[in-house]
Amino acid sequence: MTAISPTTSQAAVRDASIAVAEGRAKARLRRRHALVIGLRLAILVVFLGLWELGADHNIIDPFFFASPSGIWDQIWVWVTEGTSQGPLWVQIYVTLEETFLGFVIGAVGGIAAGIILGRNRLLADVFSIYIKIANSVPRVVLGSVFIIALGLGMASKVALAVVMVFFVVFANAFQGVREADRAMIANAQILGASPFQITRTVIIPSAMSWILASLHVSFGFALVGAVVGEFLGAKQGMGLLISTAQGAFNANGVFAAMIILAVMALVVEFIITRFENYVVKWRPAPFNEQGT
Repeated sequence: MTAISPTTSQAAVRDASIAVAEGRAKARLRRRHALVIGLRLAILVVFLGLWELGADHNIIDPFFFASPSGIWDQIWVWVTEGTSQGPLWVQIYVTLEETFLGFVIGAVGGIAAGIILGRNRLLADVFSIYIKIANSVPRVVLGSVFIIALGLGMASKVALAVVMVFFVVFANAFQGVREADRAMIANAQILGASPFQITRTVIIPSAMSWILASLHVSFGFALVGAVVGEFLGAKQGMGLLISTAQGAFNANGVFAAMIILAVMALVVEFIITRFENYVVKWRPAPFNEQGT
């Protein structure tokens, strides 16, 4: 029979203690997650309950500020009977299509421009003044220009969404490139890496956190651009639904459309978060996710 050495015994005890500590940490995270979900639901229930009570007792005028029950009834009517512009899912699809096209085009353009100008100081100095001028123009105002130039179709909404997204992503990509680790760049140059290889293997991974952070914000801007464009003039979409409800003084319809848009944004935000976690698996967990 082979005797167990003290070293092996100590290693087994250490492994067991580590496993116990990990189990306790995971249990704490599960309890904290359940607590967060419970508090969120409690706040939502209290808020909706107070809102409904205020509307029932005329503390809040439901004609102007709607009521949860009225909003739910409006959504149910739209789902079962459709809207004045057609089925509800068509309005959602049109707005999502415009939003995604604007988001993708604006994000790709912003990332490309941010990397190029971030890597070339001369181009950055030359174009900086024009970028500042373009960024200072209220983007929402451009919606009227795009509708005049591109008509009431999808193109004008996509163009406005692109403009809304581009500058947000560009600023983050540019700053992420500028803050890349200079020591790593120097080491890559010493090893004979070409400028393209440095950009691909050092600069872009370094700026990835900046870029992904901008995507969370920029999708919301893309949605705003599409909805505002539809509000200014469109044939279909959630923005037109809001405009129609506003024209009919239907507060329940306005709030119902806002809630649908919020749900759409939350779903896409969840997808972007999952994509971010997949792309940057190497990144350490945030401080509050490490059991503290």
